[in-house]
Order: sequence, then C-alpha cells, then structure tokens
Amino acid sequence: MPHSVLIIDDEEPIAWTLRRAFEREKHHVSVAATAEDGLMKARQSAPDLVFLDVRLPGMDGLTALGEIKKVAPSAAVVVITAHGNLNTAVKAVEGGAFDYLAKPFELAQALDAANRALVERDAPGKSGLLGSTLVEVDSSPDAIIGRSPTMQTVFKRIAMVAPTNACVLVTGESGTGKELVARAIHANSPRRHKPLLAAHVAAYNTNLVESELFGHIKGAFTGAERARDGLMKLADGGTVFLDELADIPLPVQAKLLRVLERQEVQPVGGSESQVVDVRVVSATHADLSAAVREGKFRHDLFFRLNVYPIHLPPLRDRVDDIPLLAEHFLRKFGVPNPGSAVPAETLAFLKSRPWPGNVRELRNALEHAAIEARGAALRPEHFPDPSTAAGPASTPERLRSLVTEWVREQVQALEGREPADLHQTLIDAIEPAVLDEVLRQVDGNRLVAARWLGLARATVRKLIRKYHPDTAEPDED
Repeated sequence: MPHSVLIIDDEEPIAWTLRRAFEREKHHVSVAATAEDGLMKARQSAPDLVFLDVRLPGMDGLTALGEIKKVAPSAAVVVITAHGNLNTAVKAVEGGAFDYLAKPFELAQALDAANRALVERDAPGKSGLLGSTLVEVDSSPDAIIGRSPTMQTVFKRIAMVAPTNACVLVTGESGTGKELVARAIHANSPRRHKPLLAAHVAAYNTNLVESELFGHIKGAFTGAERARDGLMKLADGGTVFLDELADIPLPVQAKLLRVLERQEVQPVGGSESQVVDVRVVSATHADLSAAVREGKFRHDLFFRLNVYPIHLPPLRDRVDDIPLLAEHFLRKFGVPNPGSAVPAETLAFLKSRPWPGNVRELRNALEHAAIEARGAALRPEHFPDPSTAAGPASTPERLRSLVTEWVREQVQALEGREPADLHQTLIDAIEPAVLDEVLRQVDGNRLVAARWLGLARATVRKLIRKYHPDTAEPDED
C-alpha cells in the first residue's frame, strides 16, 4: 500500500534518486534540503517513513531525529551518513532510528531498509530498532576509529546488539581491534556499571583454563590451597570477553555451554553449581567453522556463541581510515599538531603498505616513526622496514583467509537474507585475475597458458573472449 515518505538530504543526486525510486513504488514523496524544512513538512503531514541525513546545513540530522520523533512519533526513520562513527550509530539507535545506512549505499539497500521499516512500523506493538538504553561512547584511548563504509557497518552492528544480552562473536585478523569491540559493546549495554573481564585463553596454561574460567574449591588440585572464584563468577552481572576462543579445550567447552544455557558454573572439584548472570562476547582470528568440521570445536557451542557475529575488516580493506588512525595514535603519543605531522607523501606510503598486523602494527610503526622523527614531520624513512612484519605463513593460507573473509562480508551485507550464487560470484571475481596474470607471465602464449592452467586451448580462447571480447583473436600459437 502507498505510504508517505519524507527525504531530508541536501545532496541533490541522492535525494533525486531516492525520490524517483519511492515514486516508482507508488509512495507519496516529499523532499527537504534542511532539517528545518523537513520538520515543517513533517508537521504539515506526518510521514510514515523518513530518510534523514546526518550532516545538514543548520540543524544536524541527529538533533532533528529527536524533533521528528516528537512531531511524527509513528514515523520510521532511516539515518544516512557519509561521516559516521560509533557515536553516530549509537546516537541514531538511541534516538529511535529504525536503521542506519552508510554512504555510499546501493539503491537496493535503501529500498530494502524502507520495506523493512514500513513492515515494522505497521506491525502492532513495534517502535523502532531497539530501546533507548544506550549511552554515548566517550573519546577514550579505546575509541574505535574509522569512517570507511566497512567500519560504519561495524558501528551499526555494535549499536544494535549492545543493549541486548545476546552472545556476540567478533572475528577478524590479529590486530584489527576485537577487544575494542567487546569493550564498546559492554560500555553501551545495561551491564556497563558491572565488570568487564577479559580471558585471553591462549595465554593460560592448558590445564588451568577450566579453573581460570569457573574457579575451584580448596584442594581441587595440587596447589589449590584455598577456594577461588573464576572469571564467570567475578564478572557476575557484567560481561566476560573470551579472546582466542578456538584455544579452549574440548572438555572446558562443555562446561562453557552449560554456563550459556543455564547461567550456572561448577567450580573445579566442586559438586554444587553457582548461579551467575554474565554476557559472553568472544573473539577469534581462526576459522571456527573449519574447527567444528574437524571436531576441534563443539558445534552446539559455536552456534550458541555466534548468535550475533561482527566481523572486523583488515586494515588493507579500509586504507582511507589510515589518516584518522594516524592522527589518533600520534595524539596519544604526545606528538604536537598530529593532524599535520604526516605529510601527503607519508600518507601515500602508509596506504601502500600491506599491514599484515593491521591496526596494531600501524600503531607500533607510528610510535617508532615518531621517535625517529624527533618532533619533525614523519617521513617514510622514519618507519620500520615492512619486511620485518610477520604475515600469514604461506600464500595458500593468505588466499584461504581472504576467501573466508569475503564470504563473511557477503553474508553480513545481506543482514539475515539468504545468499545465492556465492560460488559463481566468487568464480567471476577470481577467474579473470588468474587468466590475466597467467597470460602476462607467459607473454600471451595461449598454448603455454593452457598448460599452466590445466585447461584445453579452446577453453582458454573462450575465457579470453568472455573477459576481453575486444581483444580476442584467432589462436596463432
């Protein structure tokens, strides 16, 4: 059925595109370039759906969000921004926004958000994404820095899941900031006034993991001279962050599942259970799905911990965030004028590096460079040799990691919808790159290329016609 849609955005191309799309859906659409004009239109005719930009001339979108909720309380609001961070996502959800889209977004994403918002709005007893229990994240040293679209997705997911009690599984390569995500979730949850305790499982003695997590009674094992509460009990009412989840031994996994299912722990050597109230946020850089298939990780525990996944992109996939990260870290190091301490030449150098250690490696490299520069502008020669950075062990491992990450991103982008044609999409992305590089390596000789690829010469010709129809020629090998 037709609905009333209000678009508040001062970027004419975006407003025009959204207007045309909603009019094709038979909705009644009005457009405003300022929050003030949008509020006037909302007062005149309460909209069912509002697309609201954050950065506007005059009143900003987040301030306008509260006013829109006053004049049109039943309107579903989708916040859109090109300049968002975690604070923006939190404020949007706190203000009652239904969804949060980061520019640039596909038109299909906007239409999908609109359809979901209108269905939710028309359903009885519904009022927005989440409650209003979130608090603003401070600008602490643990702040998560980034404005890239991939990080805006991370911010949105943190803001959505924080007020709930759902288990969260944070994935990503080493150094991407998984513990920062756990801290942000806790800081914006109703549990924020209770403890957040981190268990770095890989650092524990294998024989003591169970005791560290669940505690023990006096005499439970050699050296247990007195009873001791574990992290699950010490964090009662709060959050436990389990880092390097894949390293938890199988017997301990069974007890952890009991904690999640029944909210009770049994200390090592004890016969009585203790009731606890904890939320678990876990993290890993390993492929837990593979561990489940290999029998190294319980499938029931995996599904219980993976209620709401958040994947952190590697730094190489968000190089546009490097200037922001550099300024943030240099400010922490006490560098004067951190915003101008990294000239354009150095930024280009930083963006060109692979950063296998991700944000952690960037931070350490910047600290090294700041010491070398001694108060002057940072130059490429001030940074440590990138060859000293330890990346994945082998090319197959790097390739597997990239494919795994790609699948996660594809699934996450669908936000609950079932994916289709993942295999063919991957083949279409990889096949031309393999073909082009092999042809380059053999100077265009299709006969040799066919041998390298393990394909018939006719198949290689077909692939060339498929991907390079303008350059395809009869075989002259």
